[in-house]
Amino acid sequence: METQITFICLFLVTLGLSAGQEVKENLTGTVGGTVTLPGAVTETETGFLSYGRAIIASVSNGGLKIIVKNIYQNKLQWNRSSGLFKITNLQRSDSGIYTVQRGKISSSYNLQIYDPAPTPAVTVVDVTSDLCLLTCSVDKPATLLWIRDQEIQNQNRSAPSLTVTVRKEDRASSYRCAAANPAENKTVDVDVTILCGFNETETLNDRRSYWIAGGVCIGFFVLIAFGVWMIKKKFLGQKPPASQTQGSRFCKRRGSPVYANSF
Repeated sequence: METQITFICLFLVTLGLSAGQEVKENLTGTVGGTVTLPGAVTETETGFLSYGRAIIASVSNGGLKIIVKNIYQNKLQWNRSSGLFKITNLQRSDSGIYTVQRGKISSSYNLQIYDPAPTPAVTVVDVTSDLCLLTCSVDKPATLLWIRDQEIQNQNRSAPSLTVTVRKEDRASSYRCAAANPAENKTVDVDVTILCGFNETETLNDRRSYWIAGGVCIGFFVLIAFGVWMIKKKFLGQKPPASQTQGSRFCKRRGSPVYANSF
């Protein structure tokens, strides 16, 4: 009896799927990865999971029954607590529309599987005293982006490589290259001070400028100190004239009190 009821439910679900599917959400995944379908069927409910117009699994009495076993036996999971379906070990052939049917409620999802994004590699093309030309390359076409701090400097879709020019005055900024596809992105951080050697190219000219500026400042302060010393020596180190010294002594004698002799 239970088998007949399940068969009738599957037949009705199939009729509903053939009437048309309205996609609720677009999902993406990568080859070898996993994806969780947002639609839930709890353990107290009866529901179905279909791929296209074919029912691939059902949930009833708190258990999962996989119908298309040759494909989904080892890659389809159902979480009893959350009621969510998970598809593992994704392949490009898993792309398509999945529908979660729970009673009269159905939710369809368009799943697209992509190859993993390639890992970018950064190399130096040319370096001058003020500029550095870098190239970011991948082994297969992807969307490439050069990002400085949080701002996109250059980008190209479906390109095997992309260049960026780094100026010496921007060497303190953070640079990274990203390779992306609709499913994921991979980035590589670039230390331009090391890769472009800006620290080395600035040593001769910039250090010379620093030494010149420092020497000028030191010489200026030495001149000021020498001038102050000359002024002190000229005006504060002079002795008063002899006549002025004697006059001051004479004034002291004249100003001294005179006492009468007592007999």
